Amino acid sequence: MRTVITEGDIPMAGELRVILGSIITPSARDAARERGVRILELPADQVSGIAPPEKTVALGADHGGFRMKEILKPVFAELGFEVRDVGVYEEAAADYPDIAERVGVLVAEGKAARGVIVDGAGIGSAMAANKIPGVRAALCYDRASARNSREHNDANVLTLGGRMLTPTQAEDVLRTWLATPFGGGRHAARVEKISQLERRYRNWTPGNSNNS
Repeated sequence: MRTVITEGDIPMAGELRVILGSIITPSARDAARERGVRILELPADQVSGIAPPEKTVALGADHGGFRMKEILKPVFAELGFEVRDVGVYEEAAADYPDIAERVGVLVAEGKAARGVIVDGAGIGSAMAANKIPGVRAALCYDRASARNSREHNDANVLTLGGRMLTPTQAEDVLRTWLATPFGGGRHAARVEKISQLERRYRNWTPGNSNNS
């Protein structure tokens, strides 16, 4: 019996791997097109081998980071991570907030333990991703900043400047960031305060006296 893929099976971003020959309903295809989700039809053994969230990294880039994204992809495989590439898939103009949202949502929903976004400078993507509750995005530019963002801040999204770093520099940052665990201890209480700020101001409106 062939698997039927409906609209409810389509994720909010990234890609969906389905068994070759699955029935994909028209509404599912429409939803995938609207959300920018790629549907990949693969043999059953490849679909069943999808990595768990803790070994999955959501990866995205705008046009300014596309080349660097493609250069860095082999690093993830070498380190045992599976990539969910949310785009872009060519060097055409794209808006970095859209890419940051796709990566951030996958991380916030727990479908990927970490995310990596590459744009021209890495700054805008960090700003955009940090608007999503549960995301702690850090722009890193060397090994020290990468190590600090993980050890002290438990960053779950890394942003890189594709036009600011050489491929070698970007790879060094990425490898350090992926390899560094959260330090816990005194840092845990400070990260919790970040989460408290997020919860406190989630529905906050400047100048509204009814804010709690």
